[in-house]
Amino acid sequence: MNGTGDQAFEPSYLQLHRRGELRRCIDRATAALAECRLCPRDCRVDREHGATGYCSTARHARVVGFGPHFGEELCLSGIRGSGTIFFNRCNLACVFCQNFDTSQHNAGITARPDDLAAIMLELQNLGCHNINLVTPSHVTAHILEALPIAIDKGLRLPLVYNSGGYDATVALELLDGVIDIYMPDIKFFNETKTKRYLDAPAYPAVVRRVLRLMHKQVGDLVCDDDGIAQRGLIVRHLVMPDGLDDARAIMKFLAEELSTDSYVNLMDQYRPANRVIQGLFEELGRPIRQEEWQTVRDHAREVGLHRLDP
Repeated sequence: MNGTGDQAFEPSYLQLHRRGELRRCIDRATAALAECRLCPRDCRVDREHGATGYCSTARHARVVGFGPHFGEELCLSGIRGSGTIFFNRCNLACVFCQNFDTSQHNAGITARPDDLAAIMLELQNLGCHNINLVTPSHVTAHILEALPIAIDKGLRLPLVYNSGGYDATVALELLDGVIDIYMPDIKFFNETKTKRYLDAPAYPAVVRRVLRLMHKQVGDLVCDDDGIAQRGLIVRHLVMPDGLDDARAIMKFLAEELSTDSYVNLMDQYRPANRVIQGLFEELGRPIRQEEWQTVRDHAREVGLHRLDP
């Protein structure tokens, strides 16, 4: 499903900026920090004045790394890389997280709005196809604050919101017309598994709501003539050991409640990590089998999904 070529694309946030609406989004987002409810945890702490909740992040974001990434989906990485910005902390606390050293512990450097804007512009100058915001759920306001600074200095790349799907409606509403590409990584629909493997209350209900809202905002993925993503929804699902029933439920939801044109990446790179390698979750203590991944892929096609990566 291709759109127009690279030269014709204009990120939607430029229109908001010209109309003055981006400023209003920023004001609402920064005001929300004073009693933070910008993720489903509803910590309600005053991050504006230095308090921290579950995310351990106060008035300014922390960045643990950035640069062109060539290991993302081909429609994001292309030939020049996806311009990834890795934020410290995550609001899921998965027991199997492979990046737990930065997602579950304080790390990185403080990044004020000017710093974030400079990073975005550096990634654009390096030739990246997009700005890929990794684990952004708790730094929505911080990203919005940086955006007009970057726009005024020439930012023109699509924004990718790369989250674990545990996002608040209020935050996503602030991002409507700002984010070009949503890329939630959907973990589980099974409530029992959610409670055992994540620290994310009501995750299945939240993520269903998030998927519907993201799809409503940006629709199915549209790429340019070179196959580079410009706008739309990309859904990731990490196939887990003995996770076929849950994976089938997720594929069915995507096909029946969103679109059979949904772009889905079925990831096969699960490996034991974090608390799993401590022997606390024996059922997750092995890589997935190739036949498990293939079964999920076959089921996705059976329910009508045809834009599968890989």
